[in-house]
Amino acid sequence: MAAEFDERAWLAWLVKVRIIIITFLLGIGLVIVRLTRTNIEQPLFVSVILLWYTLAVFFLVLYTLVQDAKIQARIQVLTDLAMCTVLIYVTGGIDTSFNFLYPLVIIVASILLPRWWAYFAASLSFIGFGAVLELSYFEVIRSYSITRPDIKSLQAIILINLFAYLAIAYLSSNLSQKLRQVDVQLQDKSGALEHLQVRHENIIHSLRGGLITTGLDGRITLINTPGKILLERDSHELIGKQVDEIFLDRLPNVDSYSLTGEARSRTPDGTEKTFGITVSPLTQPDRTAIGYVYTFDDLTDIRRLEREVRMRDRLSAVGRMAAGIAHEIRNPLSSIAGSVQVLSKISDLNEEQRTLVDIVTRESERLNHIISDFLIYSREKQMKITQVDLNALLDDTLTLLKNHPQQSEAATRVEISKKYAVTQAMALVDGDRMKQVFWNLSENALRAMSNKGGKLTVTLEGEDKDWRITFADTGNGIDQIHLEKIFEPFQSGFGVGTGLGLAIVYQILHAHGAKIAVHSKPGRGAEFVIRVRKMAQHSETRHEQAAIAGGAGG
Repeated sequence: MAAEFDERAWLAWLVKVRIIIITFLLGIGLVIVRLTRTNIEQPLFVSVILLWYTLAVFFLVLYTLVQDAKIQARIQVLTDLAMCTVLIYVTGGIDTSFNFLYPLVIIVASILLPRWWAYFAASLSFIGFGAVLELSYFEVIRSYSITRPDIKSLQAIILINLFAYLAIAYLSSNLSQKLRQVDVQLQDKSGALEHLQVRHENIIHSLRGGLITTGLDGRITLINTPGKILLERDSHELIGKQVDEIFLDRLPNVDSYSLTGEARSRTPDGTEKTFGITVSPLTQPDRTAIGYVYTFDDLTDIRRLEREVRMRDRLSAVGRMAAGIAHEIRNPLSSIAGSVQVLSKISDLNEEQRTLVDIVTRESERLNHIISDFLIYSREKQMKITQVDLNALLDDTLTLLKNHPQQSEAATRVEISKKYAVTQAMALVDGDRMKQVFWNLSENALRAMSNKGGKLTVTLEGEDKDWRITFADTGNGIDQIHLEKIFEPFQSGFGVGTGLGLAIVYQILHAHGAKIAVHSKPGRGAEFVIRVRKMAQHSETRHEQAAIAGGAGG
């Protein structure tokens, strides 16, 4: 849409400037009355100024109430011409010092109104000034002037003012026409610039990845909306901050050969994310660098999936190795254990010999337990998928945990809390395998709190299409290094056992198509979250049951 001359803005300027000019006139008039010899009556002059003040305030109020700028401009120009004529009359007519007011009104008319209004205002100015001078000269009205020129001089003064007013009208109308054109062009350019700026901002904030711009000093000057979402921070937290302070690792540098890299960042809630970052110089058209541009994407999930793939490969390799080792060790181990049992029945063994026999027997049993774990881990999982109530499985596991001979002592120092959001949570799983998952997680939680006691909270609730089961303890927690490898084999953090418990848990859940995640910080306990698919209804139940069973068997 084409831009238009903003008459209302100029009218707003006029109603404010008028008050300033009237105040200026009042000051000049009072100085003239006090310091020069005139016939000006001070009370009459002040009354005229006060009347003009009143009209100025009226126009100021009218401007806020009436939106039509053209009508207001016409009324104000005519009123100002009338007040200028009265003021020139009471300040001496031909002796007045305020004859410059007519040109001001003509200039205002040429700006606010069409061109012919400038000439119309010049004509009215000539008529008003000439009428005051001639009526005073012929004593039709009272004269406040001191000088009394002859009739020819008076007519010459009036004609000179006429030509002056017309010249001012001509010049001011031409200048105002140029001013209007320049103002319209400026509005067009401003509108185009604003449109370009909006488009630029829309492009920046519509990018899929984050974008940060900095000055040469590395302080952030802009960050787009996706960037704030990825970093989980607001603009006021980032603008003006050093970009290096946001990331934990060193950022790529434009002065080096590597313009891309990865860096970690920690969100306000403590979550650590990994970002792929590219840096490039921010330059002007003449290629002068004025800052840097950083673009980044969240690689956290990609890196997590890569770790899971690597872990699955290692688990598969370890499983094959474990199966071979277990079969090779179990046979000689059985012979050793049988021979030691025969030796232990010899009655004439002394105390030291019997102690050695007991050590061999005990270590043989421990080694057999390790081999059994290897076989469980490496054996192909044949699932017996049935409809199972997860609530019942959790109740059975926790009851067994409290009464198990090896866990009863630890269980007495730990408070076990159950929070079930539903009375029944049906799922298609292998009940025995799932119970083994619950047992391993509960047993690990008790071990984490075995020294000082604590609380184990088991929660089950529905979340979209999944059952969400949480085992949260108040133990010592898990540091970041062990947290990344927690589901890998041989990662026991308790100094006992084979370190295969959580690896077996992961293997069983993966065979079910379920997911597990762990959240922990040192000194704040650990939380294991399992997501198991809810049981489908009616015809979907048989289809999903067949799909899970087929995947588990493969």
